Parts: sequence; structure tokens; C-alpha cells
Amino acid sequence: MYRKIAVLCGGLSSEREVSLKTGEAVKQALDNLGYDAFLIDVDNNVDKKIRETQPDYCFIALHGKYGEDGSIQGLLEVLGIPYNGAGVAASAIAYDKHLTKVLVQSVGIKTPDYYLCENDKDIRFLPAVVKPAREGSTIGISIVKSKDEFSKAFSEAKKYDSRVLIERFIEGKELTVGIINNEVLPTIYIKPIKGFYDYESKYTKGMTEYIFETGLNVDETDKLNNISLKVADLIGCSSLCRIDYIYDGKEFFLLEVNTIPGMTETSLLPKAAKKAGYDFEKLIDKIIKGD
Repeated sequence: MYRKIAVLCGGLSSEREVSLKTGEAVKQALDNLGYDAFLIDVDNNVDKKIRETQPDYCFIALHGKYGEDGSIQGLLEVLGIPYNGAGVAASAIAYDKHLTKVLVQSVGIKTPDYYLCENDKDIRFLPAVVKPAREGSTIGISIVKSKDEFSKAFSEAKKYDSRVLIERFIEGKELTVGIINNEVLPTIYIKPIKGFYDYESKYTKGMTEYIFETGLNVDETDKLNNISLKVADLIGCSSLCRIDYIYDGKEFFLLEVNTIPGMTETSLLPKAAKKAGYDFEKLIDKIIKGD
């Protein structure tokens, strides 16, 4: 169907280095699958690079701003080039954690209590998770347990976005569910060695355990899968996404939706896909073909 594929990676966001790793891994898989694949390091001239190389398809391996927020998707729509993952509107909604929460709550899906913070004195509950409303890879996120820690956490989050989201901290298991073409992949229980799944824990080998024995029974697993499909359908990202939750033993609380999940050796979606029977190359091919 497609032969000439441009892998869009790098980019201008704070997640550039992760994106470059994702791009290299995807290109290698495409080479092995027999596609004519090449990398495009995304910058302000990306439209010119795409026009000059004329790919049949663009594989978006970008993370963060301009990659997951609908920007690059809009450009590709204008150029008439097919691409992986969610469209413009779904990407923009999922990238905005506040907007995602408002939307899922409207259909009865639980998410931790939250508010957009006005200033570093705007403390409504503790403990809390302080995060940029529009950022990824846990960049700029802090867990705050006292008023003394709040100002620093607010300032850190503010470095990455003009809007700072405060979320009530919930003790429990962090779970993630991947979806490809409406197929729910096995749930992964994320268990960081040092207790907080931060940037270092995500991208450093050995810093986190990824456990498929989640401790959920059949009914709980079915409930989580159904919630995940409902969220993906509501936002419009059921072709490709990864949804993160906290489970307190009674309820699943949605944290965020990732429309361009990482594809590095430590990434979650490839781990879940492998558990479901798709090796990395088959996963990439499945994403492109949409089957």
C-alpha cells in the first residue's frame, strides 16, 4: 500500500532526545520490513523537507509540542499525506490534560480531583501532583506533600507551559493500557524502583519494573478495557494510543491519554504488543496498515 515512508522525529519540544530514539527504532523496523524508509528531523522547515522528499506516508515519531498536539497532523492533512495515530482534533484534546479530564468526566469516567492553578499560593488540597497541562514524559511534574514544596513545584511546571494543572495525589497502582486499531493490549502495572515514575525511571533501564501480573481479576480487567475503549472512542484515538491510570483498589482514575506512545526499548506500548503476540516489526507494520 505504502512504499516510501518518512519517519518524522526529533522536533522542537523538550522530548526531542526521546523522539530521536523512537525515530531510529521505527526506521530500523521499516528497513527490516522492506519499506523505503528515511528520517526527517523536524524543524521549522519540515514542510519543505516533506515536499522535497515526497513520501507516500509519514510515520510520526514525535513527542511533545508540535508532535502530539495536532500541529504536525494539521500540516500533513493540508499536504494530503497519510500518517499514523490520531487526527488533528483528537491529538489536541489528548495533549491537553485539563481538556481530557473535562471531556472524560462528562461521560462519567473518573479522574483525580483537579484544577488549573492560578499562582503558587493557590493550594486547594494536599498531597498533590503539580504538572504542566500540556507536556509529556513526566517533564515538569512534582509530587507535593507540604505547602513549603508547592511554590517550587509550581515554578518548575510553569517552565514548560503557561497553564499548570494540580491533581489530587492518589495512592495506588499505576496501570497503562495500549490500544491499536480498536484492539486492547494487555495491561501493564508500572512499578518504579524509587516510587515515582519520573523521566529517569521511564528512560533508564532497570529503574522500573513492568509487570503483566497486575493483580486484577477478570471483572476488573474487563472494566478497565471497556473504560479504555470508551475513552479512545470519545477522544478519537482508537487507532493508536496508550492510556494511563491510577487504581486505588476500588476505582480506576484516568491520568492521561498518549496519542504518540514511545517506541524505544523501554517503552510501554511495544512491551504490551509483544505480550499480545506482535514483535516490534509486526507492531509497526500493523500501525501503518491499520489492520
